[in-house]
Amino acid sequence: MTDKSLWLTTVCAAALGMAAPAFAQDNSAPQAAAEEPGADIIVTATRRASPLSDVPIAVSAVGAQAMQNSGASDIRTLNQLAPSLLVSSTGSEANASARIRGIGTVGDNPGLESSVAVFIDGVYRSRTGAGLNELGEIERVEVLRGPQGTLFGRNASAGLINIISKAPESTFHAKSEVTYGNYDYWRVSGRVTGPIADGVALALDGVWSKRDGFYKLVDATGAKVGDTNDRDRYFLRGQALIEPNDALSIRLIGDYTNRDESCCGAAYVEARERRPAAGGGYSTAPFNRIAAILAGQGSTIPADPYDRELSITPGRDYVSKLKDWGVSGEVNYDFGGAKLTSITAYRDYKSRDYGDYDYNRADLLYRDPNTYRQFKTFTQELRLQGSAFGEVLDWLVGGYYANEKLTLQDNIRFGADYGRFAACRLMAGASVNSNFTAQQLAACGSGLATQPLISGTQAQLNAGLTAALIGRGVPAAVAAAQAGAISTGLGNGLRALAAIPSGTGDVASLYHQKSENWALFTHNIINITKRLDLTLGLRYTHETKRFSADFNNNNATCAALQSSALPGIATNAALGSAATLAGGILTLGCLGNGSTTLNALDLNDKISDGEFSGTAVLSWKPIDDLLLYGSYSKGYKAGGYNLDRFQLGSTGLNAIPAVFAPRSNADVTSLRFAAEKVDSFEVGLKFSQPKWSANIAAFRQEFKNFQLNTFNGTSFVVQNINGCDSALSAARTCDSGDVGPGLISQGVELEASVIPARNFRVSGGFTWARAKFANRLVGSSDGSVPLDPALFLLPGSINSNAPQSVTTASVAWTPDIGSSGLSALFYVDGRMTSGYNTGSDLFPEKYQDGYAIVNARVGIRGKDQRWAVEFWGQNIFNQDYTQVSFSSPLQSSSPATSTTGQFAQGAPIANQLISSYLAEPRTYGITLRGSF
Repeated sequence: MTDKSLWLTTVCAAALGMAAPAFAQDNSAPQAAAEEPGADIIVTATRRASPLSDVPIAVSAVGAQAMQNSGASDIRTLNQLAPSLLVSSTGSEANASARIRGIGTVGDNPGLESSVAVFIDGVYRSRTGAGLNELGEIERVEVLRGPQGTLFGRNASAGLINIISKAPESTFHAKSEVTYGNYDYWRVSGRVTGPIADGVALALDGVWSKRDGFYKLVDATGAKVGDTNDRDRYFLRGQALIEPNDALSIRLIGDYTNRDESCCGAAYVEARERRPAAGGGYSTAPFNRIAAILAGQGSTIPADPYDRELSITPGRDYVSKLKDWGVSGEVNYDFGGAKLTSITAYRDYKSRDYGDYDYNRADLLYRDPNTYRQFKTFTQELRLQGSAFGEVLDWLVGGYYANEKLTLQDNIRFGADYGRFAACRLMAGASVNSNFTAQQLAACGSGLATQPLISGTQAQLNAGLTAALIGRGVPAAVAAAQAGAISTGLGNGLRALAAIPSGTGDVASLYHQKSENWALFTHNIINITKRLDLTLGLRYTHETKRFSADFNNNNATCAALQSSALPGIATNAALGSAATLAGGILTLGCLGNGSTTLNALDLNDKISDGEFSGTAVLSWKPIDDLLLYGSYSKGYKAGGYNLDRFQLGSTGLNAIPAVFAPRSNADVTSLRFAAEKVDSFEVGLKFSQPKWSANIAAFRQEFKNFQLNTFNGTSFVVQNINGCDSALSAARTCDSGDVGPGLISQGVELEASVIPARNFRVSGGFTWARAKFANRLVGSSDGSVPLDPALFLLPGSINSNAPQSVTTASVAWTPDIGSSGLSALFYVDGRMTSGYNTGSDLFPEKYQDGYAIVNARVGIRGKDQRWAVEFWGQNIFNQDYTQVSFSSPLQSSSPATSTTGQFAQGAPIANQLISSYLAEPRTYGITLRGSF
C-alpha cells in the first residue's frame, strides 16, 4: 500500500469521526436489521446480560448481521471489525494465534496455552485453533480486551473471544445458504429450529465447505502437480432448549467438526546471502551457499513468492486432518432471590498434521503420518448470583473445575537428502566467502561430489592443524600425529553425518500432559449511588500439571558421534575452526537430541501453582448516555512444559551445549516454563444515543514472565521474558530485586458508530497500541537466566505481530426498493494496519509493511429477508501480505549468521532462508440465501 493511499484513508477515517455528531442530528429511525458493531447489543462480558454501553470494560461486540455482511465463517474475519484483534494461522490451523493489543501466544507448540482465551457457548476451548473451525449460526461474538482473569479464569491474560451461538427458537424457522466462488469454492449451510413440545425447542445447523488450494504445487520443470492450503470440512451442531417453567432453563448442545485438508504450505520470501557494507547496509553475494546446496537436491526458489508456486518433496504432501466434538449442558434456575448457573462440558479434539517440514523439494525433514495431538477436556462451572440490600449489591460467587489430558505424538524424521545437506552446509563454512563454488555445492548436495569434498576438507584441516601446532612449538612428528587424529575424526564425523539413513528420527515419540485446575471466584457490583458503581472481583486458581514422555528414536548415528572424540574436540576452544566444525557435526547429527539413547529415558515431572487474580472498577454515569470508568485488573496464564525434545537439557545456562552428550531424566525440568502475569490499568468512556455511539479507552498492561515462543530455525524456544531495572552483568543476568515487567502494552482505542440516514450505518475503530519490550531483558523471574541468544533483537523493540496503529471501518446501506418489501445491500469494510514484524525473534527480514484489506458485498433481498442474492469479494484489491514469517528449518550456515541484525555483532554474512505463511489472495463469488 502506498504512503499516499495510507494518508488518504487516515484522513477519511478522521473526517468520519468528526462528522459523527453532525450525522446524529438526523431523526429518522434506524433499521433493526442493519445490526453492526457499535450497536447497543446485549452482552454477557460480566456474566450478566447488560447493554454494551453499560459495561465498564473494553469490549467489542459483533452481531450476526455484521458477521454475515463481512462473510465471516471463523474468527479470522473479526480482524476486519475489531481493530485491537489480530488472528493468524501458521503451520497448522490446529494451533492458530490471536493477539489483542499486541499481546498473544505464537507458534505451533501445543504445550503453550493462548494468552487470548476462546469460549464458545460458555465452554473454554483449549487452543485458539478451535475458533478457526466453522462456527455455524452465531448470535454474536464478544472481544474482551485486557486480562479477564476474574470471571473467565486463567489463560485470558491478554483478552478473550466469547462466541455465542444462536439458541433454539420457540417458533418454527428454517434457512439455508449456498455459496460458490473462485478456486472452485463451495459452501452450503443450513439451520432448522422449532418446538417439539410445550417448553421444548430443538435446533440443528450444519455447514459443508470445500475449496481448491491457494498454492500450486509444481515439479522440477514448473508443471503443476497439485495444490495445497485447500478446504474440505463440515460442521454439525444440535441443540435442545428445555424451559418447563419460568424458573428453569436447560440448554443442551452437541457439535462435531471434521476436516480433511492439505495444509499448510509456505513460500520463500528471502533467499539472498548478504554481507555487511562499510558505513551500514549490506551487499549481496553472488550466490547463497545454502540455496546452492538445495539446488543440487532439486529445489528451486521462485522469484516472486506471490506467484504462489511451491515445490515440496514428492510423496510428502501436507496433510491436515481434524476431528473435534463435544457436548455441553447449561442449566439456569431462578430461586427468586438468586439465580444458579451450571455449565458442564466434555470435549475431544484431535488433529493430525504431517508432511514436508523443510518447505522445499529437497528431502530434509518431514513429519510422519503417525503424528497427532489430542486434547480431552472436562469442565464444570457453577455460578450463583443475585442482589442484596435493596439492590445496592449485585453479587456473584462461583467455582470452576477443569481436567485436560493432552497427548502429542510428534515424529520428526530425516529425509533422504538430509545427511548430505548437513555435511555440505558445514563444509561450505560461515565466513564471508563460501569454501566452495555454487557448482561444487550443488554437486555436493546431489551426492556427486560429497565424498571427494569431505576428503579435501579433511586434508585441508590436517594441513592447517599441523602448521598451527608446529607454530606453537609442538615437534613436527607429534604435531602431524595430533593433527592427523583430529582431522581424521572430523572427516569420519562428516562421512557419518552424510550417510544418515532416510527415515532416521522419531518412530513414536509420545508426550503426555495432564492438567487439573480448580478456582473459586466472586464478582460484585456495589451501587454506591444510582450513577456510581464499584465493581470488585477476586479469583483464586490452583493448577497442577503432570508431564511424561516416552521416546522411540532410531538415530544410532548420534549415539556414535557422542561417544567419539568429537565432543572433546568441540569443547577445545584452542582448536578454533576445527572445534566449530566438530560442534556442527554433533549439532546436526544429533538434531534436537535425536538419539537411540533417548529410548532409555523415562521423563516424569509435576508442577503445581496457585494464583490470585482480580479486578476493581469504578464507573460513573453523569448522564444517562455517558459512562466513565477506571479499572485495575490482574491476569494470569498458566505455566507448563515445552513439548519439544529439541530443548531437552537446554537451560539457558549450559556451559556445554546439551546436544553434545546423551540426555538424562534429570533434564526434564529444562522443559518447564513459568506462569505469565499481568497488571492492567484502564480508563474509558462510552457514549451512546439511538443515532450514534462512541467508546474510548486508554490502557497500560505490564507483563511479567511473558511466555515467548520462537522458532530459531531448529527448535521451538520458550522463555519467560522479564525486564531488569539495573544494568546487566557480564553474564547478561541481574539481581532478583531488579527484575520487573518484560513487556508493556499501552495505548488508546476508539470505536464509533453512526446512522446518518435510515437504512444507513457507518462504523469504525482505531487502535494505537505500543507493545514494547524493556530495554534490558532476562529469561527468568529471578534474573538468573540470560535472554536466549536467538532473541537478541528483543530489548527495546516492539513485540511481533503488534502493529502500532490499526484503523477499521464498515459501511452498510440497505435501501428499500419500491414498496413491495424488496431491499438492496451495499456493504464494504476495511482494515488498514501499520507495518509490523511477523517473527517472534524480530529478524528484520520478517517485517511486513503496512497494508489495507477491503471486503465488499452487494445484493438484493426479499421481503423480511426471506431470500437474498449477494455478490461478494474478500480482499478485493488482492493485497499481498504475510501472516507469519519464519526461519526455514536448518537453512542457514549457522545460528550466528542468520540475519542482517547480527552485523552489529560482527557477523560476516546473513544467509538464513526465510519462509512465510502468506495471507489469502482475492476471493469472490455469489451467495444465495433463503428462509421460511
